[in-house]
Amino acid sequence: MRKSILFEGGTPNMGGIYENVVIQELVSCGYDVYYYNSKKLGELDFVIENGISVVSIEVKSGKDYYVHSAINNVLKVEDFGIGEAIVFTGFDLSVKGNVVYYPIYMAGIMHENNDDSVLDPIVF
Repeated sequence: MRKSILFEGGTPNMGGIYENVVIQELVSCGYDVYYYNSKKLGELDFVIENGISVVSIEVKSGKDYYVHSAINNVLKVEDFGIGEAIVFTGFDLSVKGNVVYYPIYMAGIMHENNDDSVLDPIVF
């Protein structure tokens, strides 16, 4: 049973492992972490409140981490007031529009109400 969860087609499935790492880090940083699922908009791995803003979070283990239709759908709903999203990946830091892509290991430095928050805008 455990092998079938971790291995799909003989290769490790890191998605579930990465999601567990990220949620443990977010909780240890003081966040209440929520899950969102809508038949119309899709599924968000996590949703957190950072100060007065709501942030949607996806965790991606593969190379197609720029593909995240649920985040795109939720960001378009003005009534939700979600202005930014985070995608944790196994790749380098990057920014594309209002989505910031962080390496998985950076989940542990997102302390709630921290003046040095990694959620501050990144200027290139």
